[in-house]
Amino acid sequence: MLKTGDFMKKVLIPLAEGFEEIEALATADVLRRAGLDVVLAGLPSSIVEGRSGIKVITDIKMDDVKAADFECVVLPGGNPGYINLGRSKKVFDIINHMNDSEKIIAAICASPSILGKMGILDERKATIYPGMEREIPRPRSGKVIVDGHVITAEGPGTSIEFSLEIVKALLGKDKANEVRKDIVYR
Repeated sequence: MLKTGDFMKKVLIPLAEGFEEIEALATADVLRRAGLDVVLAGLPSSIVEGRSGIKVITDIKMDDVKAADFECVVLPGGNPGYINLGRSKKVFDIINHMNDSEKIIAAICASPSILGKMGILDERKATIYPGMEREIPRPRSGKVIVDGHVITAEGPGTSIEFSLEIVKALLGKDKANEVRKDIVYR
């Protein structure tokens, strides 16, 4: 496993009822292949059902998450998953901590709307699920957009590219290219 300094970089992926399975699980897989310590956190319990009915047993419950332990948070979309994430004070507190610390905040599909409501996207370019552009202040077209420490992506079909941008942000371009080659992503 890769280490930076004397600690392994940790990534939090909160899963709320109705999350988009492709976005959450493909991202978790790619990040783990890169050597990152990915923690799936269930909201409200440790067994969470996705929008397509796939049940996932998470590593921990959101109530047990300490924001300071993580270098990155990844918000999957899915309806009503993104709505349920956006209703959680714990999720808001974690996002605020990450933003204040300029740690990586990654949001895909409809979940950039959460960042929009929080004001995090006020001065940033971002993308969102097609048709939801009014939910963010400065929408741009593009599969994945990186602006500072914020990474946004359009939806399930952009999950691999989104994941590789997260790897690049946390571990560098060489590691992202290594994973890209290993998974045969062109």
